[in-house]
Amino acid sequence: MSQPNPIDMQKYLSGVDYPCAKEDLVRHARERGADDEVLRHLGNIPDRTYDGPNAVSAEFSKS
Repeated sequence: MSQPNPIDMQKYLSGVDYPCAKEDLVRHARERGADDEVLRHLGNIPDRTYDGPNAVSAEFSKS
């Protein structure tokens, strides 16, 4: 499977208020129409609170 582009992922997270829990990031992305690959990778990031988009991108790239 291909790795979704972190820039694409961030467009689905536009408007998120940080800090934000992983479950809220996934819900926000789903509500904004993220595709299954983006949602799968977001679902694989560690279950914690993220303080900003850079922290999400760093974990997203590892997932």
